[in-house]
Amino acid sequence: MPKQKTNSGAKKRFKVTGTGKLLRRHGMKSHNLEKKSQKRKRGFRRDHPVDASDAREVRRLLGL
Repeated sequence: MPKQKTNSGAKKRFKVTGTGKLLRRHGMKSHNLEKKSQKRKRGFRRDHPVDASDAREVRRLLGL
C-alpha cells in the first residue's frame, strides 16, 4: 500500500504542538494595516488554535 501524502498547502499553514493541538496563523495581516489599530495588529502576530469544527479536516490533510 502506498504512503499517504500530506497536503502541501496544509503543512505550510498549520503547526502541531507537542501535546497535539493544531495552531494556525491569523488572516487580515497582509495589507491595509494603517487603518487597523495597534492592539488589533498585535493579535495577528500570535498563533491561534484551530476551531474544533475544522480540526478533524486539518488533521486529515496533515495525515495525522
